Amino acid sequence: MTFGNQPRRQALSMIFAATALSSALLAGCSDSKPAAPPAMGAMPVTVLEVQPQRVPSSVEVMAQTEGARETEVRARVAGILVKRLYQEGETVKAGQPLFQIDRSTYEIALADAKAKAEQASREMNRLKGLIEAKAISQKEYDDASSGNTIAQTALRQAELNLSWTTVTAPVAGTTGRAAKSEGNLITAGADSLLTSIYQSNPIWVRFSLGDSDLSKLAGGRVTNSNVSGVELILANGTVYPKAGKLNFLASNIDTTLGTQQLRAEFDNADNQLLPGQFVRIRLLTGVRDGVFLVPQAAVIQTEQGPIVMLAGEGDKVAPRPVQAGEWRGKDWVILGGLKAGDKVIIDNLMKLRPGAPVAPHGPGEKPGAPAPAKEAAPAPAKEAAPAPAKQG
Repeated sequence: MTFGNQPRRQALSMIFAATALSSALLAGCSDSKPAAPPAMGAMPVTVLEVQPQRVPSSVEVMAQTEGARETEVRARVAGILVKRLYQEGETVKAGQPLFQIDRSTYEIALADAKAKAEQASREMNRLKGLIEAKAISQKEYDDASSGNTIAQTALRQAELNLSWTTVTAPVAGTTGRAAKSEGNLITAGADSLLTSIYQSNPIWVRFSLGDSDLSKLAGGRVTNSNVSGVELILANGTVYPKAGKLNFLASNIDTTLGTQQLRAEFDNADNQLLPGQFVRIRLLTGVRDGVFLVPQAAVIQTEQGPIVMLAGEGDKVAPRPVQAGEWRGKDWVILGGLKAGDKVIIDNLMKLRPGAPVAPHGPGEKPGAPAPAKEAAPAPAKEAAPAPAKQG
């Protein structure tokens, strides 16, 4: 028994020895300092190397379009609305029928007025012969003449009332939503509005300038001399292809809002613009030299003012305060704080910290791509050594 257990005891001894050796190695490692994490690489960023430019100076504000003429279509007579004769939102011509009010009452009134007018006319003509024969007094004839005039006037009014049961478009333009439906009782008073017609060519754009905008203009207000052009910017950021002009400048400042009211006019023959749209107006006020264009996303607004992040010396992040002007398309016009050749970082701004290393690359280039190598100038050809002179 003792001899049979000897191999088993040897195996156990070897296992205990290996375990002890492993524990010793682990204990030795625990006394050493933990390994430092690997250093982070430079953040790849896109940079724009800015250069001074000459750009138009401008003031840009929110605005709203409106029809050059917005005409209310109202009922002149009362009655039940029988039919709407147009499609809401369509373009109509001046004089085109839009609504039909019940005619029956006005047809009866016209027939009555016509009969009375004919009777009064006959009576006046009958008395005319008698007055010439001195058979009646002048007063009798004058009364008959006045009665005829009143009857003819009533006839004309009855004819107008009947014609007004067909409500027509007073001007050409685009119709709005109908304010009344078939079967509604129409009155000729304050509740007589049926719809509106908008003339959208030309279209007007209404806007106002506050104190901060007016301070950018010579004299602190808009005049025909300090505005060289008017542009309209659509909701998608594109510039309307047709230039506009100012057709109204308020001569005073609104004391409640502290703004100057203005209105511009644009050609709209293709009806691209609709009344009521929110757009932006850009007033061109001159030219700025030596300014820089920086994408809007690259300008960070802080409590101390706008700043941009530069890829500075040693490709380290360097914040730079700047003086921002107005927007020019998708760019800020930077009036001060930059110089020619500065590399403005235009992406990954939220991940940057001042002094952090970056790996800059130009727009359209792949991060980490090597700069194109410059071709080496060819080496000058060596002159051939002169042959040794022959000896005589």
